[in-house]
Amino acid sequence: MKLDNTIAAIVTGGASGLGAATARALAGRGVKVAIFDRSLEAGEALAGEIGATFCEVDVTDEDSVVSGFARARAANGQERVLVNCAGIAPAARTVGRDRETGATRAHDMALFEKAIAINLVGTFRCISKAAAGMATTEALDADGARGVIVNTASVAAQDGQIGQAAYAASKGGVLAMTLPIARDLMSDGIRVNTILPGIFETPMMAGMPQNVQDALAAVVPFPKRLGKADEYATLALFLIEHDYMNGEAVRLDGAIRMGPK
Repeated sequence: MKLDNTIAAIVTGGASGLGAATARALAGRGVKVAIFDRSLEAGEALAGEIGATFCEVDVTDEDSVVSGFARARAANGQERVLVNCAGIAPAARTVGRDRETGATRAHDMALFEKAIAINLVGTFRCISKAAAGMATTEALDADGARGVIVNTASVAAQDGQIGQAAYAASKGGVLAMTLPIARDLMSDGIRVNTILPGIFETPMMAGMPQNVQDALAAVVPFPKRLGKADEYATLALFLIEHDYMNGEAVRLDGAIRMGPK
């Protein structure tokens, strides 16, 4: 797909981190971008900076997502690109223990369900809405291409660590549904790929002590540093532009393989 001012795109979780870098990269190509995010202040600020449309959207809420797609399409036309970056990264062991008493407690099911609702169900909700619209459009080329969807999983989908049962399950679901959705949409000319980021510089990571960030960077085989959001965006654009990339899941992690903790 050629990225230019004839193309509209939606980026979920687009107000910060990987999503913001992708929104900037798409806008830099002239693409008409709509940012979906719950963060009103950050979303509006970024939209003003890059000339995008901001839509306050909660991907766990059906009405919010429907409204967001309607607003984005009213502003930019039918999207041909969807990049799903909205997500959370909770941490809790399957069985927790009180440090002082040693008493055990079961995993907070509300936390588990929240991770699934945002990371997995929210991703699929947006895929379904975008694909339904893309399928009605005219083909962009002789192959019949109509749209591209890029999802965000995590290396935790394959290397889940201690305390990541909920997160790994949600991201594992995103990974697992990539190929079947690509197959579902093949007759509509819509490609679907997924990125599995490793340890990246994100707002959440920035809140950790520097020594913790340095320790995490040190376990990356090469290059020995955290990933940069712009590197995620570069790969997202590659997957969008490369017409033969379909049904693929690509690790972006400096060759890291996560240990138990």
